[in-house]
This record gives sequence, structure tokens and C-alpha cells, in this order.
Amino acid sequence: MTKIANSRSHGPRWTALAAGCAALVAVVGGALPAAAAGGAGQGSAAVAAPAPRLDREALRELMAPDEVAAGTMVRVSAPGLRWTEATGGLSQDPAASFRIGSVTKVFTSTVVLQLVAEERFTLETPVQELLPGTLPAHWHPITVGQLLSHTSGLGLPCVAPENPQAPTPAAVIAALTDPACPAPEYPVTRQQYNGFNYFLAGMVVEKVTGHRYADEVQRRIARPLGLRHTYLPAPGDTAMPTPSLAAPSAVEPWAWAEGGMISNGPDLERFLGALLRGRLLPPAQQRELFAMPALSQGAQDRFSNAGLLRAELADGTVVWGKTGSMEPYTNGVFGTGDGRRVLVYSYTGVTRDPVAQRRRAEDLVAAAF
Repeated sequence: MTKIANSRSHGPRWTALAAGCAALVAVVGGALPAAAAGGAGQGSAAVAAPAPRLDREALRELMAPDEVAAGTMVRVSAPGLRWTEATGGLSQDPAASFRIGSVTKVFTSTVVLQLVAEERFTLETPVQELLPGTLPAHWHPITVGQLLSHTSGLGLPCVAPENPQAPTPAAVIAALTDPACPAPEYPVTRQQYNGFNYFLAGMVVEKVTGHRYADEVQRRIARPLGLRHTYLPAPGDTAMPTPSLAAPSAVEPWAWAEGGMISNGPDLERFLGALLRGRLLPPAQQRELFAMPALSQGAQDRFSNAGLLRAELADGTVVWGKTGSMEPYTNGVFGTGDGRRVLVYSYTGVTRDPVAQRRRAEDLVAAAF
């Protein structure tokens, strides 16, 4: 696979955001262990088709509380199969909600691609044209497509924004573009995951539509798909729905279009399945989900033009998805390219060791596909 990871909160929220964008956490990468075959079974009119095989034993072993995770929820779905379990004191309610962290980015990129389909702009449109005055005039143009594919060359802020406990998106970008901070890499020579790309993408959504990012997600994705448990909390809203997967964290969350949403297993399963099957995007934009930018070649983390993580298992199975972390949860959602098999997982972490996080994600994905 490729690395799967995202912002984790450790310390003040601004520190957490910057650190999370600097290092990818909870990653899936490299050649994964061979997984059980996941094709639909053959049947006849007289005999029901068997459910696709699933290595439940391997999943349950991975879900046992240990030095990586205090508790784990896993949901796997495919035609003829729906399996959900939770361990370690996590809620057994299949509708339990959790903070999805940077899985939020997939919602953001989907809205952006819908706007491209509506000819509001193109993936080649410079951000400077859509958000005049937001980025320094001496910076080389950064396109919308570069934001989604993490090929913008953007670095990290070197100063804290105004009101760091509750910064506005504009304040976040102002800190990123402070004269004391280095300009983006140019020419860009590599694909480098950076959550700040998606703050700019969210700002583009609001500027072009004239509506709040949260409202556009509801209008374009959540309501059409019936995602009743998926939303972006208002700034300062620290409440969690009931039931929630685990007890709320003392850390006040905030990451907006980059990583701030709340959802649950059934909603994420429905969203990714619909996205991969082409229910949310026209054909031209659907192709961007799976098209890989040239700069992704040789990268440990390979993201598509639409910001989906591409992961290849040892048996050749390719899956697409995203990870995300927001205290106390570390999550992932992955599916086959046809959207017929989808994995959603969430666990409450014990360690922040990125190597251990990566291995856990690799193993969960390998056991589910």
C-alpha cells in the first residue's frame, strides 16, 4: 500500500495541527501481507451465493487491546457480507459516532471536484485567481489540482496564527504565508502530504459558492446519500453525539475542512462506496479519483489527483481510501476501486509511534480485503 496518516492532536491544537501535517501517522504502505480473496461467491437459483471470505480470526487478533490500541472497531461490507465488531470497551452500537480526522479531506476533494464539473473553475486554475490576496504575490501560482494531490510544494507555518486555540481558516493561511516563513518549493519535485492544502481548498469552496464549507458538504454529499450522522461541528463545539464510540477526549478538536468532521461506520461505508462507484462525480472527475500524479512515483505515500491514498496488497489487490486521526481516534476507510468492498476502522490509540501505527493499519487492511 502507501502510507496512510494524518493529524493527531498532541498539546495545544495549533501545535497538533502543525505536527500532524509535518508527519504522517497511522499509515498503510509498501507491500502488504497477502489478504483473503474478496470476490463475490458463485451461486445458483437454488443455493444462496456464499458471502465473500473474510479473515475474521486475523481481524479479531488485531482488535484485541494491546500496546497500540486500547480498543478497536472494524466494519467490513461487501455484497453478501456485513461484519462489525468492537473491542476494548468501545461502543457496540453500529451507529456510534467518532471524529474522523483527515478522512474529512475526501469530503473536501469531492466537493471541489463537483465544482470543477460545474465549470466554476478547473484543476489548473491558480488558487491566487480564486482567492486574490490570500497568497503572497511573489509566490509561484499554485493550482487547485496541486492542493488536492499534495503537489503544491507548500511547507508548514513557522509562526502561530492569531487566536491559536480557535483560529479561523484565514488566520491559519496567514500564519502559513507569514514573511518569516519560507516560500513553497518551486519547482515542486515531490508529492508531500500537507493538511494545509485542504485549508486552502475549503476556502476555495466557500469563496466560489458563497456558502459555508459545512453547508456545502451537507447539501452535496450528506443529504443526498442519507448520511444522518456525518457533519462538521461549529467552531468551539466539543460535544459528541450519543452514542459515541468512546468517551470524549479532553483535547478540544478543530481542523475544519482538513480534519474536523464527525461520522460513523455506516455513513463512511456508504460515502466511500458511493464515491468509488461514481454516484457523486461525473465520469471526467471520477477518473481523477484514480489518476496518479507524476510526482507520486517513488513516493512512500502515493495520493491520487483527488487525494485518495492508493494501496496495493501483496496479492495485487488495489484499494483506495484515507486515514485520519483526531483525539482519541485513529481511523481509516478503504475500498476496492469498484466500491463493492469497504473497510472502516477506528481505534483509540495507546502509542503515537508512527511505525506501530503504520503496521496496525497495514494489517487491518490486509485482513479485510
